Amino acid sequence: MKRGLAGLLVTLCLTASAQYNSEFLNFEKTGRSISLNGEYELGSNGIYNAFLNKFIVGGYIDQSLKDASGNHMKELNVLGANFNYDVAAFFGKNPRYSYLVGIKDQQIFNASYTKDFYQLAFYGNRPYLDETKNFSGSSINSLRFQELKLGFIWHKIDTTAKVGVSVSFLKGQQLFYIRAFEGSSLYTNADGTELIFNSNFVMAESDTTGISNPLRYAGVGASADIFFETPYQSRFGKSSVLTVNANNIGFLHWFDNSVQYSSDSSFHFSGYHVDNLLDLQDSTLSAINQDTIIRNTTNARKESFNVNIPTNLLIINKIIFTDRFTLSTGFRYLFNSNFKPYFFMDAEYNWTSHFSTSLHVGYGGYARLGVGLTVQYNAPGFYIKLGSNSLQGYISPKNTYGQGAFVSIAKKFRN
Repeated sequence: MKRGLAGLLVTLCLTASAQYNSEFLNFEKTGRSISLNGEYELGSNGIYNAFLNKFIVGGYIDQSLKDASGNHMKELNVLGANFNYDVAAFFGKNPRYSYLVGIKDQQIFNASYTKDFYQLAFYGNRPYLDETKNFSGSSINSLRFQELKLGFIWHKIDTTAKVGVSVSFLKGQQLFYIRAFEGSSLYTNADGTELIFNSNFVMAESDTTGISNPLRYAGVGASADIFFETPYQSRFGKSSVLTVNANNIGFLHWFDNSVQYSSDSSFHFSGYHVDNLLDLQDSTLSAINQDTIIRNTTNARKESFNVNIPTNLLIINKIIFTDRFTLSTGFRYLFNSNFKPYFFMDAEYNWTSHFSTSLHVGYGGYARLGVGLTVQYNAPGFYIKLGSNSLQGYISPKNTYGQGAFVSIAKKFRN
């Protein structure tokens, strides 16, 4: 449990600073250009932003913060964070298509956790004597990799439609994965002198040697992105556009020094009074430390293995009512993660020929309700976009779930 919690907290702290993780979406605004892009999103449907912020910027987690989330938590909850930044360039001389080259760093984290896991992690087991706390369905998936992307966009099919395709070589830097199945639980007897840990889980971890070095290779893989956009006739507005974008379709192969664990057994400890599993200070309790539990209850083996990376699917329907006002509705889903279906609406208004703003409202994903704002400045020689799809996390962190931000700065090439 402590190992899983530590992995969760470390990943959250790394996610210090999305709009959909796609280079193709900006092409309509930038055309041929070189751009610097960064985006992050962090959210949970069970933990308020004020609590999560303590892991990002530091600070004391008091009883009221823990209680506020715990009192409104479901039996099974989700948490996720995505953080990526990249440099990308669209270039070429052919009027019908352009080439794409880019480099990107991605950090992806998602988790499911039971209310019982949360209570043990932040209150210890002392308040729950003579109770069995359930971990079934809890999971943690932490992944970091870099990529070299090559592709093209065919931007004048029938004069208006666009098709984009790219492939990426992936360099795996870090993986930690654990999932608890039915029957995983912890029982503490009435006086705290007996613990029974029923373990039914699988766990995987990449080679941890030099894990902080971004140049190290712990694995390799490949992925692809697909983009399609076409106008169509609609009863509403002047025109309509449908966009479908799928990215991160791929896998990572982790090398032989990676470790996999599996366990389906029971660990029994008695004879010492244990009030708090997270504060085992007495040297006589060394028999139940983390490494001993893993060694005694798991089948550990070093071997190579493959994992699928979370694939992002985005569908947007855009209705252009006037030269100034556009309304978009959309759907987003992340496969191979704990992401819930996300439905959203964007209302964009062009204040001048160069300056526009967009209001965003959505529901689902890792958090719940999301409200955001985007500001864009599109000049002949450059493009700037700054925004968030989850401003509520900064305005009222004690009462809301989810936060995020994104930025794009592009220098346009002359055609």
